[in-house]
Amino acid sequence: MKKFLAVILATGFASTAAVAADFTAVDADQNGSVTMEEAKAALPNLSEDAFKAADGDQNGELSAEEWAAAQG
Repeated sequence: MKKFLAVILATGFASTAAVAADFTAVDADQNGSVTMEEAKAALPNLSEDAFKAADGDQNGELSAEEWAAAQG
């Protein structure tokens, strides 16, 4: 999760773009989870390793809780 947060901070999204902090905006299909593709749309520099680090249950998607935890 620290890698994910570092990517968010490095891209400037954490402080300048509401979409990075707003789970519902990133969850494009509104199914309650964020896929790697959805996350990359909001955070183009996000690496697969950072995404996997944030994915606590390793199901390939980030829940709202995992998203919030990764953002600090």
